[in-house]
Amino acid sequence: MREVVLDTETTGLDPAAGHRIVEIGCVELVNHLPTGRSLQCYLNHERDMPLDAERVHGLSAAFMKDKPGFAEEAERLIAFIAGAPLVIHNAAFDLGFLNMELRRCGRPPLEFAQAIDTVALARRRLPPVAPASLDALCRRFGIDNAGRELHGALLDARLLAEVYLSLLGGRQPSLALAAARSSTRPAEAHAEGRVRTARPHAPSADEEAAHAAFIATIPNALWRD
Repeated sequence: MREVVLDTETTGLDPAAGHRIVEIGCVELVNHLPTGRSLQCYLNHERDMPLDAERVHGLSAAFMKDKPGFAEEAERLIAFIAGAPLVIHNAAFDLGFLNMELRRCGRPPLEFAQAIDTVALARRRLPPVAPASLDALCRRFGIDNAGRELHGALLDARLLAEVYLSLLGGRQPSLALAAARSSTRPAEAHAEGRVRTARPHAPSADEEAAHAAFIATIPNALWRD
């Protein structure tokens, strides 16, 4: 099963108000394991960079001015997604921006049914009062997010992949359990059991006589000498 963990950085909170995507980060999972494949796009957003947004992700208008526009990267993004379920933290936000950008370049939008919203997943799996921000979930599951001084789409996608697997129950505990079960050495296992005397397997004289009498009742028996 292939899934893509996805995150975006933007110039603001509302695509309807003219805000745009400035970075997309994607991480591939297969059978709930990271494959090492990822995608990162910095995008020329063709407008000013509000100071509040720059404080969040650190991407200035000067840094972005020579980057490609979304239309130039759309094919690469669509090919990486390839119809896979999209694991997104607060899916309505990211899909709203992605679909706005896709419509701008004449491409069909992504279906909301394609998304796995980790905020909603956390609300179902954790106590209702538990905070569900990405930082809070990293702290809850012991995921190192020390390098997240600024938001970054690819960094956040990688952290979200770990959070998502932890919300599903994680894989390391089951692997550790399997290792513990197989760690008992054969010598130790043998020492704990009782030593039994060998059982005789040769037939007794009475058993041999009974067998010979039975064979005699079978015409042309193959077992006769």
